[in-house]
This record gives sequence, C-alpha cells and structure tokens, in this order.
Amino acid sequence: MNKSELRLEYKKRRAALTPEAIDEQSIAIANQLLKMSIWEHTYFHVFLPIEKQHEVNTEFILHLLAGKDKEIIVSKSDFATREMCHFLLTDSTKIVPNSYGIPEPVSGLTVPVETIEVVFVPLLAYDKSGHRVGYGKGFYDKFLKQCNPNTVKIGLSFFAPEEKIEDASTHDIPLDYVVTPDGVVGSRFR
Repeated sequence: MNKSELRLEYKKRRAALTPEAIDEQSIAIANQLLKMSIWEHTYFHVFLPIEKQHEVNTEFILHLLAGKDKEIIVSKSDFATREMCHFLLTDSTKIVPNSYGIPEPVSGLTVPVETIEVVFVPLLAYDKSGHRVGYGKGFYDKFLKQCNPNTVKIGLSFFAPEEKIEDASTHDIPLDYVVTPDGVVGSRFR
C-alpha cells in the first residue's frame, strides 16, 4: 500500500481501539522500552499524544523517564514553517492543546535539536525497512533531518509492520526501531 492508503487504514484501526485498550497497550510499550539499551542517554524527546487520534499514551514513558532522572524534551509546532521548537519539560511547564488538539508547551527553556539523543516518534504505520507514515504534514521529517546522525529514532506503534511502503522516498529518514506492545521491531533496520 502507499502512504495515503496506509494513513486511512491505520486511522481506522486506531479509531477501533477503546481508551482502555490504548492505555493497556501503551503500558506494554513502555515496558518493552525498559528492555532496550537506550538508558545511558540523557536527553529524550517525547511526543505528547493527540487523544482524538488514539495515539500511544506517552504518559507512561514520561513516568519512566522522570523515574530515571532523564531530561525530557517536548515540542511546539509552527504550522507556518512546519517546524518544531523544542522545550525542556519541567514542573513549571504549562501544556495547552493547540487548535489541532496537540498538547504543547506554552513557553520554557529551549533545547537545541543537536542535544537530543533519543526521539520517540509518533506514526500511523511503518514497514520492515523502518520507513514511517505520519499524518503527512512533514513536521517529523524536518525534525529528524535536523537531528544528530547518532540520535536514536524510536517509533511507537500498536501494530506490526507492513512489508513495504510502496512510495517511501530515499529522502525519508528511517527509524532505528519501532516498539510495539509485543516487542521491539528492527535492530536499527539496517
């Protein structure tokens, strides 16, 4: 399937998940992360889920990171430039949903993108080569291109991979891993 077809298919699949199933599977994803060798890193970028899109609930990952004294980074989207600005998440960070329902920091201490060591990436679908399908706005494509080449890129998904995304581009930045409730897919996919 191509990206457009996968977008429709996986939006339907996620819409069929109950809030209880989302939380249960999100906890399982967080538990799978504990098995990975990523904990020597300090700066972790986490997306805050859009509830109406039935995304992985990253609240459980936030608790893991806080418990391990990691620096947590969240982003604010600029829809005019399709870029994201990154902020350190602290106890005083005020989070407010934007007009698209994306929870975002109002302001705070900015973090340079090259500081980020691990990125948890939202996605709708992905394939066995580490290519991902998002919502099609390009925010994460731009962000991942700005990251240090050594930044670990981890997709989070409720579902198994597709064999191949037909229209994946050579310009796409592949994920290193995807974590599902059942395990870790890919070993840097390469």
